[in-house]
Amino acid sequence: MIVVGVDGSLPARAAVAWAANDAYRMHQPLRLVCAVDRQPYQIARFPDPDRPDELRRTAQKALNEAVALVRERQPSVEVTTRLEEGTPAMILREQGKAAVEVVVGSRGLGRIAGPLLGSVSDQVAGHAEAPVVVVHGARRPTSGLVVVGVDGSPECRPALAYAFEQAALRGGRLRAVHAWRRPVQAFGAELPHEVEQDRAAREQRLRELVEPFTRLHPDVAVTEDVRYADAVEALSRASEEADLLVVGSHGRGAVSSALLGSVSRGVLHHARCTVVVVRAG
Repeated sequence: MIVVGVDGSLPARAAVAWAANDAYRMHQPLRLVCAVDRQPYQIARFPDPDRPDELRRTAQKALNEAVALVRERQPSVEVTTRLEEGTPAMILREQGKAAVEVVVGSRGLGRIAGPLLGSVSDQVAGHAEAPVVVVHGARRPTSGLVVVGVDGSPECRPALAYAFEQAALRGGRLRAVHAWRRPVQAFGAELPHEVEQDRAAREQRLRELVEPFTRLHPDVAVTEDVRYADAVEALSRASEEADLLVVGSHGRGAVSSALLGSVSRGVLHHARCTVVVVRAG
């Protein structure tokens, strides 16, 4: 099952369209989830029975429109809806426990209470158990390229697995990017041969991590890209020509720290394409 957040905004509609296409490719049912968050407006959960519940009415309308969009894009996809009470991040994290991925828009201030995304995307990506897809709504030509950030640690393998699967489903290409910056030396500059030895070791490590997935997906054309650069900058640049950018949620090295690390968060805010954050464990 694929879960997608709905709030009636244009970015959320882009997320629904993306999720419908991915559900079709993955042969998965789609669940559209809309969270009614009353807290910003201090609206009672049980309003006067003589007055309509405007928030729930608006939420239901957004869900109905999202269902219509799915049926227009991918009529064969099974689609259900859930209207829940609570904050969007909490509801999406809960719904995502049974999902193969959770899809949200990159920005959004919909007709439901409060913004669906912005801080919510960070919260969902940092805590959800399933991969979290943050869809950028700007339309752009498809390139068939999936980019994945590889930090050199074993924890990046779930991100690699997801990226290879997406590239295979799309009949596309994959670029594995490893970016690093050496720490400033306390005494003197680095010798050229030391830099080259470091690069060679990192290239070898990248090959070792990628190789098992190339055996599983022999039809996916793979490029291994090792760059001496800031990780967020390197991945953001790579995203300019990609359909999808995949990063891990924690690990050691470039894509690091518990939950949503600085690189993952930076990529979410600066990438030019749809981003997927895959939790390592």
